[in-house]
Amino acid sequence: MKSIILFILFTYSITITGSDKENITRFTNNVMPTLGCWFWGEKEFQPDGYKQFIDQVSRHSSYDLLTTSIRAFKKEVTDIEVHDQIKAAAIYAEKHGVPIVMDLDVRLARRAFEEKYPDELQEMLILQEVELSNDKSVECVIHSFDLGDHYTHRTTNYIPLRGSLIRVYSYVRDSAGIDPQTLKDITKECELLSVTKDSVQVIIPRDKNSISSKACVLVSFTHLTPDVFAPHIKEFQRQIIKQYSDTQLAGVCKDEWGFPPSFDGNPEKNQFWYSKHRALAYSERTNGRDLIADCLLMSFGIKGKEKQRRMAINHFMEMSWKRNGDLEDNFYNTVKEVFGADAVVATHPTWWPYPDLREFKKNGLDWWVATRDWAQTDELTPFAVRTALSKKWNSPIWYNMYYSKNKKDYESAVWSYALAGGRVNYHRPYPTENLEDARKELLRGDLMLAESRVHLLNFISQSPLDCPVAVVFGHASAMNWDGSGYNDVGMELVDNFWREGFPADLIPSSEIENGNLYINNDGRISYGPQSYSAVILYNPEFEKPSTAAFFNRAQEGSTKLFRIGDWTQDFNGNTFNGDSVLPGTMSKFSDIKSLMAEVTITLQSQKIVPQTPATSELVGFGHTSSSPPTTGFCRLIDGTIIQIAGTNNVAGDPIHSTIEVGKDNVIFDALGVAAVRLDDNGNMKALAAGGLSYFKAGDFEIKLDAPADIALWQSKEGKWIGVLQGGNGDIPLTLLNITDDWIRLDIPLPLENE
Repeated sequence: MKSIILFILFTYSITITGSDKENITRFTNNVMPTLGCWFWGEKEFQPDGYKQFIDQVSRHSSYDLLTTSIRAFKKEVTDIEVHDQIKAAAIYAEKHGVPIVMDLDVRLARRAFEEKYPDELQEMLILQEVELSNDKSVECVIHSFDLGDHYTHRTTNYIPLRGSLIRVYSYVRDSAGIDPQTLKDITKECELLSVTKDSVQVIIPRDKNSISSKACVLVSFTHLTPDVFAPHIKEFQRQIIKQYSDTQLAGVCKDEWGFPPSFDGNPEKNQFWYSKHRALAYSERTNGRDLIADCLLMSFGIKGKEKQRRMAINHFMEMSWKRNGDLEDNFYNTVKEVFGADAVVATHPTWWPYPDLREFKKNGLDWWVATRDWAQTDELTPFAVRTALSKKWNSPIWYNMYYSKNKKDYESAVWSYALAGGRVNYHRPYPTENLEDARKELLRGDLMLAESRVHLLNFISQSPLDCPVAVVFGHASAMNWDGSGYNDVGMELVDNFWREGFPADLIPSSEIENGNLYINNDGRISYGPQSYSAVILYNPEFEKPSTAAFFNRAQEGSTKLFRIGDWTQDFNGNTFNGDSVLPGTMSKFSDIKSLMAEVTITLQSQKIVPQTPATSELVGFGHTSSSPPTTGFCRLIDGTIIQIAGTNNVAGDPIHSTIEVGKDNVIFDALGVAAVRLDDNGNMKALAAGGLSYFKAGDFEIKLDAPADIALWQSKEGKWIGVLQGGNGDIPLTLLNITDDWIRLDIPLPLENE
């Protein structure tokens, strides 16, 4: 497990004492930043074209850091003029207190990669089945796909460059699979009529002996993007990053890495991301098996080789997440090597923002091994994933890159996210015809005021949301289309926990073998800083021995163990009795309702108080998942209690509360956000509040004549440090009586008030 690299002093910091009225707009020393997105169109490449956006966000946003990517026509990051413009922008942005983290991914240099390594491009293997005839030959035409995503919609798609015939098989097949006695390689008997980048046309001779009824034609199309298994992809990526070592970038982005997109996840299972390099890697890990032959096996099945089919799928899919994770890790380490340990690696590894078959094909669901400094997701990624990633990367908060057509959705997200330990990475409203207007919309009104108030929480805690439950789903089972658990990572179960007020982390079982899910010194199952009261093993079919060994060690501790789903086969498809190797203390259930009831009893017996139920919903991309509302309370691992109120007014609703923290009562009169942390003796350790008028915890009391945005905490040495946000007058005497160590922060001026 990698420890977090805190965001260290990219901008200005200053300590204000007494009645000094000087304000600053950024304070980022050891404080998690506010992120905004910046997408470069044609305008940014004009002389000084980057200045307008930087000028605007430096005055009118809360952003401390800009996650930046190119969306301009035919601009590659390897071009000298692109480098020079990015360098100039980075210098200008740093001077204005909003440093840049720039996207330097290899997909933004695809033509350069093609020119240097023409034999290391990504291929798609397509299988097309045809009916044979006893009387005449049969013609088969297979067409290529013109693929694209956000990296290509203003440049060149992942276009097909060339096609090739790989193999042709004939056979007899029914619903149970191919009859192996009839399977024959007839490639040499077929006539190749034409091969282009758009299609491959093949003539299959008539079946003279009436042995076979079907044939499968396997063709490959090479696309304009680096092969994920390319031998030189790491070296090429390193050269790009080193090319920018002379710039003043604050870090580098890698966004939605993986194979080209598949917007349906290929439910027919007749398309496979392929290359000779992947075929070699597959052969090495499977003791010499032929990937081409196994693609036929994985697609249609062969009678008598059911075990081999399941084994082949498991290995093929595991290759996806392991290789993609390896490339992500290499990218991360290269950025740190070139730009220094404090350089930020952004943004999110998530593409399809839901753990389903589309993401399986994209990256093997590598989200938990895609190395980042902070937990980062996008769009409608389920909250259980966001919180799990914050534990994996020891990230005090998680960031979700978010966009919507409706500004009100942003105004809800800023509060809802805070109620689950997260923050918005502000993507411009999308889709839109006018980029400039879309950018400005987020800087108008009180959205940035809301963000500034939520940002106060970053000063008082370095701890993520407390999630007492973990759902550990079978990674192999979820991705194996020949198994009963396919395309099911346990989201229904997870959502039930969130709706009951017990936030749950969603973690793949592969994190056990990776050593990231561990047993702490107290004997509890843990993930990063989070220790769990209950862990559910979900659909363990195809698991490895390490899974059973882990839970047998865990049964000695205080984490209660549960299971749902059978374990009847191992990773290689062999018959396996999971009941005999998993601990007897692991309670097994066949339905979610019964399991929920038992786990809830366990949590209640440990006096775990529910947090605000996630009664709202994320709806989109073909899925619905639970989401926290915009008013409620949550608990961080370090004991910080946070109240959020942003349902009626984006700037924050009134909070008039008396809450129990342990054995003590805490009183707040505030606006939008109110947070407190007490020690075991009930002594005040930290507070943060928007529009604070009154606070009382034990003998500690603050009463202000004019409401103020405040964060206050004790350093390790026991010294009080405070943040006062907004306003230009003297620091109130009430606050100076607590400490003279105050930091003054400006609240961004809304764009319409400039």
